[in-house]
Amino acid sequence: MLVMGSHDLRVAVHGAGLFLDGWVPMMVCSGGLGNFTREIWDEAEAVKFARVAEEFGVPKQRILIEDQSTNTGENVIFSRELLRKKSIQLDSVLLVHKPYMERRALATFQALWPEMQARVSSPAIDMLDYPNRDISMENMLNIMMGDFQRILIYPKKGFQIAQQVPDHVMEAYQQLVTEGYTKHLLDEEI
Repeated sequence: MLVMGSHDLRVAVHGAGLFLDGWVPMMVCSGGLGNFTREIWDEAEAVKFARVAEEFGVPKQRILIEDQSTNTGENVIFSRELLRKKSIQLDSVLLVHKPYMERRALATFQALWPEMQARVSSPAIDMLDYPNRDISMENMLNIMMGDFQRILIYPKKGFQIAQQVPDHVMEAYQQLVTEGYTKHLLDEEI
């Protein structure tokens, strides 16, 4: 299991639950300090995630920590290298991320590790219930718009595989951008 770091510790809790339910024999917690966490934490996302997993009962010896990555692509690349260095052979990978990052995480993984089979899981939280004391609805929507924009532009850079985007989804994205949810958009044309 590759538990991809972020500012949301519920991802680590979900990964721990999957491990404890027997879905995987080990987990890699991946993430240094990224765009959001470098402003709110003083330790790597992977270190925090590993600690959460241990607190929920995942044995420390079943957790590998990759604490240098700063984005989704690096989560994949650096974790793959860590596993190679440890001579760990895989048949498949379970990616764990935030619900609104599932598609982008998988598209990134498929571009950067195409020969490996992967599936994705995330905490089962409705969008309206997702905001909490640490993540406001406004912040979540801004982040989602940035992530969606990357789904549109990253395939051209080789960072992700291309995704089919229905017209009504593009219209919703454009409407939210018009309404000002642009704080995490890149200065690039779609």
